Amino acid sequence: MKDLPDPKDPVELVGQAYERLLESAMDEARQLEDNKSGPALHKLIDKARQKLSDLGELTAEEIDQISEYLKRDLRDAAHYIVETGEDVKTWLGFDLSLLGDRLRDLFVQAADQTTIELKQLQEQAEAAGYHTGEITGPGTLICDGCGEELHFYKPGRIPPCPKCHGTTFHRKPA
Repeated sequence: MKDLPDPKDPVELVGQAYERLLESAMDEARQLEDNKSGPALHKLIDKARQKLSDLGELTAEEIDQISEYLKRDLRDAAHYIVETGEDVKTWLGFDLSLLGDRLRDLFVQAADQTTIELKQLQEQAEAAGYHTGEITGPGTLICDGCGEELHFYKPGRIPPCPKCHGTTFHRKPA
């Protein structure tokens, strides 16, 4: 029998918070008639922070950080999709079937909406790096120091590189 993660584990809580923010923002985005752009989605993520705050499981600072991590991941995915013409599967660096259905669908929808306003978001995506201690969504990060790959099958905290202990990373290109 597989052990279930401790529901009070801080790493699990931030991963769950990342998913809740994404889910809440996408629920609201589906109700929009106009302005389904990346910036509009980012405003919905900001609005969803309050719902997450009401649960009382994380501090306001933690929720703000997770919100910024989610926005960074969506900007990065949108930038990649437009620049390469590839899809979210390629951006992730592994088969989409390895993600849960709900998370996969939410992330693909959010990334698609974010690509609408890519011109405005490109500069932010280029400046957005990935650093040890931050939260990232699913995908593959590459250590800037040694090239080691770190695979994330669900949102999680970025550890130091297991090979060289580096602390900065970038998304794996196609």
